Amino acid sequence: MNLRSQIVLVCVGSFLITLPTQLFPLYSSAQNLPVSGFTAQPSAPLLTAQVRQIAQSITVKVLSGRSGGSGIVIQKQGSVYTVVTNQHVLTAGQGSGYQIQTNDGRTYPAEVVRTVSFEGNDLALLQFRSTGADYTVASVGTSSALKAGDEVFAAGFPFESEQYGSAWTFTTGTVSLISDRAIEGGYQIAYTNLVEKGMSGGPILNRQGQVIGINGMHAYPLWGDPYLFTDGSRPSAAMREIMVRSSMGIAIDTFVQLAAGFSNPVGMPSARAPIAPTEAIARPEPPQGSVTTPQPPQGSPSALPVIQETPILSNPGSEPLW
Repeated sequence: MNLRSQIVLVCVGSFLITLPTQLFPLYSSAQNLPVSGFTAQPSAPLLTAQVRQIAQSITVKVLSGRSGGSGIVIQKQGSVYTVVTNQHVLTAGQGSGYQIQTNDGRTYPAEVVRTVSFEGNDLALLQFRSTGADYTVASVGTSSALKAGDEVFAAGFPFESEQYGSAWTFTTGTVSLISDRAIEGGYQIAYTNLVEKGMSGGPILNRQGQVIGINGMHAYPLWGDPYLFTDGSRPSAAMREIMVRSSMGIAIDTFVQLAAGFSNPVGMPSARAPIAPTEAIARPEPPQGSVTTPQPPQGSPSALPVIQETPILSNPGSEPLW
């Protein structure tokens, strides 16, 4: 290479070094939630406020007859959304009349997916159709790596007053026990988060904002003894004590395994306009804390329908443990 060529290369190199960085696009490592929630790809830890935002976007309220609970938007196919919840949430609906209330306040008719067998686990699938709104689908992690002491977050709609319905709630805590076997209903994860009646079917999330479990049983059940392994044996006294004072959830790996054959929406009714909220109310962001419960909406008599949250029972002893 002659002297002239060397001088030209040096000059060009100096010019490139001094170019403003805006000329070179920067690519963010942020990932959008997938439209199909089945993924266990690792991701970076998020701030609590970010996990809370994800939890609120994927959690729905399930209206079931005169009762209800919570659910997780787990899949989207075209205009059809699939929601996972607990089977006991659907019991009050007696097989029909289900509705899904999304985080924007709209309410959609829902149908039970009957093509998946959860083999005695306390799980169920619902589907609803939305052609005018787009909803976030949960990112599904794995529960296989969970261990005692891991930080987890829980969300759902606890029962509140008949006047206001139930307000979305977000709680923080840690895993207190991972059983090597599931108790009846498929419950395997014990955690310290406060979970109240009505939060059944809501998500348990990790610090990455991934769903790693499904709420279903609050601490200190009022009736019966649900702490029985599926093989008929019972946990040790020490293990049972931890279970009793903890909330209990179903591992997401159990759901993924049993729902592996599910892919297509079936039997969905034609699209119908959802019941829209009467107005959007701006609210200040609540302070950081272990429990976040938005204030109930103030609405006119034509606002979202309010259901009786506690089912009328002919036999009080038959009330669900959760």
